[in-house]
Amino acid sequence: MTLTRRIDLPDEAATERLAAALAIACLGPATTQPLVIFLEGDLGAGKTTLVRALIKSRGYRGRVKSPTYTLIESYVLNGTQIHHLDLYRVADAEELTYLGVRDLVSEPGLWLIEWPHRGLGFLPPADLRVLLSYAAGGRAADVSAFTPAGSAALDALGQPTGPN
Repeated sequence: MTLTRRIDLPDEAATERLAAALAIACLGPATTQPLVIFLEGDLGAGKTTLVRALIKSRGYRGRVKSPTYTLIESYVLNGTQIHHLDLYRVADAEELTYLGVRDLVSEPGLWLIEWPHRGLGFLPPADLRVLLSYAAGGRAADVSAFTPAGSAALDALGQPTGPN
């Protein structure tokens, strides 16, 4: 059974609050498996903005680059590996083999994958999906859980409120 929570994002600050809440929910207790989040939505819907805010919310002080051309950017925060993949330019999912994606699957950590449908068959399954869409007065995020780990993260997410 898929569980979904809709979160209104009237402005960028709301997106940043959601990112911080996702970071807390997904980077909590140590896990032996990666937690995988599929980020979906139209161009400009805020996928990369969400990832940048999530990584920055965990104390990262460097530049969070978009992996549009490199396809993958990895970060280590407080001992946790975070992989940010942007598969927009992937023409064939088999290209992910050359990036060593299958080798990374066995590592615990967090995967944030934009345009995941372009890598199906070569990616681990999603624990969570964040579908970003345009809504009246801003954007909205539909956060869906597909696994027990995803359900636990969705439960921990709650409804982000208040200033960042």
